[in-house]
Amino acid sequence: MPTGSKKVKVVLDTNVFVSGLNFEGKESRVLILFYRGEIEVYLSIFILEELKRILKRKFRWEEGQIKRTLNKIKNSAVVVHPKSKVSVIKEKDSDNRILECALEVKADYIISGDTKHLQPLKEFQGIPILSPAQFLATISRE
Repeated sequence: MPTGSKKVKVVLDTNVFVSGLNFEGKESRVLILFYRGEIEVYLSIFILEELKRILKRKFRWEEGQIKRTLNKIKNSAVVVHPKSKVSVIKEKDSDNRILECALEVKADYIISGDTKHLQPLKEFQGIPILSPAQFLATISRE
């Protein structure tokens, strides 16, 4: 990433956090960029709550580990409160919360591993929706 350029504004789908925190791969590489401050991540309370729920239920994370991780994420990201309601994805309403967050901050990208609902949209109101691999390839070219 070129120095002195403005940071790329992104909204990470909850699945990127979940995969990046639990497995090695493209999602964890996106999280490393985030923790290093090389990209600016925006999220909402909804995304944090969904992440907390998934880490607890599906991955059986301890309460303390969840709390520390969420605090680290909150301290590194910008938490926003979307004002607009979106109802683009009928099959999975929670994905609309990701779109609302991106719309609120006029994100440069939405990064999602969701091949069923979000990625097929390709873009939302001018905001490209990329897989973690597509995003990493895109920013390495910038």
